Amino acid sequence: MNKPYRLQFLLSGLLWLWVALAQAADIQVAVDRNPVGLNESFQITFSASEEPDGSPDFAPLQDNFEILNQQRSSNSSWVNGKSSRSEQWTVNVMAKQAGELLIPPIAFGADTSKPLKLSVTENTAAVKGNDEIFLEVAASPEQPYVQSQVLYTLKLFRRVQITQASLSEPEIKDALVEKLGDDSTYATQVKGVDYWVTERKYAIFPQQSGVFTIAPLVLNAEYMSTQQQPRFNGFFNRPSTETRRISSKAITLNVQAVPASFKGANWLSAETLQLSESWSDASLQTKVGEPLTRTLTLTAKGSTVGQLPELLDKASIDGIKTYPDQPLLKEDKQVDGMTALREEKIAFIPSKAGEYSLPSLEIAWFNTKTQKVEMARLPSVTVKALASGVSPQTPAPVANAVIAPPTDAVTPSPITVTSDADTRIWQAVSATLALGWLLTIGFFYKRRELKPKASKLMAETAVEKTLKRACWENNPQAAKQALLQWGKTEFAVESLAGLAGFCSAGLSTEILALNRLLYSGQSQDWQGQNLWQMFSENQVSKTHSAAADDGLEPLYKI
Repeated sequence: MNKPYRLQFLLSGLLWLWVALAQAADIQVAVDRNPVGLNESFQITFSASEEPDGSPDFAPLQDNFEILNQQRSSNSSWVNGKSSRSEQWTVNVMAKQAGELLIPPIAFGADTSKPLKLSVTENTAAVKGNDEIFLEVAASPEQPYVQSQVLYTLKLFRRVQITQASLSEPEIKDALVEKLGDDSTYATQVKGVDYWVTERKYAIFPQQSGVFTIAPLVLNAEYMSTQQQPRFNGFFNRPSTETRRISSKAITLNVQAVPASFKGANWLSAETLQLSESWSDASLQTKVGEPLTRTLTLTAKGSTVGQLPELLDKASIDGIKTYPDQPLLKEDKQVDGMTALREEKIAFIPSKAGEYSLPSLEIAWFNTKTQKVEMARLPSVTVKALASGVSPQTPAPVANAVIAPPTDAVTPSPITVTSDADTRIWQAVSATLALGWLLTIGFFYKRRELKPKASKLMAETAVEKTLKRACWENNPQAAKQALLQWGKTEFAVESLAGLAGFCSAGLSTEILALNRLLYSGQSQDWQGQNLWQMFSENQVSKTHSAAADDGLEPLYKI
């Protein structure tokens, strides 16, 4: 094979590979907690925003995990006129060994999920006697810096059925306490005994340095007794229960003061921190008197919004006025900790043309993972203000223009009328020309009025585009939502049955058929081509009818 053919073959292969990768479904992998204990069940979730190429092959999981059960679910949503669908596979597994394990890539036909690292630890909980219920708590780190995040984990172990329970919240002096995410429940073994575990996490931010104690948590639980016989026999007798009060251990935190190495104006500690900016015009140019908006965003994991500093430099710049917007503050409470976000928008309006230099932005912060002071920085920026250009004069409309005679035209001499017949002829000619001129103006004026109406009737609205796509994709739920939005706008009805009464016979039949199919629960086999055809014919009929109603009236009525 000569070189040109080899090169062509290589380029074709690369193009085929690029197309295949572009069309591959993105399959995300997540676990309900990490790390997990040995002999504890946990969930692996595979999520895809679109249908993968094929069914998953979970066989590679069996190398390091025991598969207990699996299930598949799908979810469809309709937000702001757009439909979305997600597929999810949940696999309940239990690790076969402790250590750093890898959840391998799982093949979904030609598509593949990404690998995920998982830490599996030995169980350290100790069963006192043969306890049916007990609590275990832990805090990390136990020697945090002031205002730094402490993850406080509570585990409730039980091997009986709890019918009613109440649990106190963690209390610590001079600290903020935030619950993180949702509780997780899983099975485990402790010294050969099977338990169900409910795990809950909190984020604690000590506001003062010193030694502090997290008070023990208290659980009051009523549960089904396995030791006693029922007090009474019979079908309607209440089963025997027991009530117990259980306390966890107290945990002591040695909170450290701000380290001497930190020289920033505001103390800020976090696990990770990101500072970014964006502009309303990427060219960093505007005109005098027009705004140029800068958006600054600061995101910190392991921090609260109250710790994030202001981002706007309040120093004035000669020739530019600044108009800051109210900052956007957000906190995301996930099981692995808090994430805080601060976003500020500032509009810069120059009063004169020229170039203006905005100073760099620097934020010092303490990395709690590396125990080092770091600096987040945005470099200085130069923006340019252009002078307001003089807009070219718009030519006067032709209807109002005065047409001057040519310069070389000969000015006619006054005409001497010598007969009444000549006068009558010229009057008739003038009247005829004037009438024709008026009729011509009237015709074009009426035509101009009609044209926008016809174009408006023929235009395809956003709702119609949404319905068209839903029918082409055979998505009955999306078609229903589009029809309901159309019916509410056009006829003030809020049900498919009510909408059918305002439509043509063919469209009414298709709408009622869709309604019955949705109620039957067998909508997965729906085909939307007939509905869209009937809807299109219904709209064309309305368009023709409206055009006929808006036509020009005859010039002469008989």
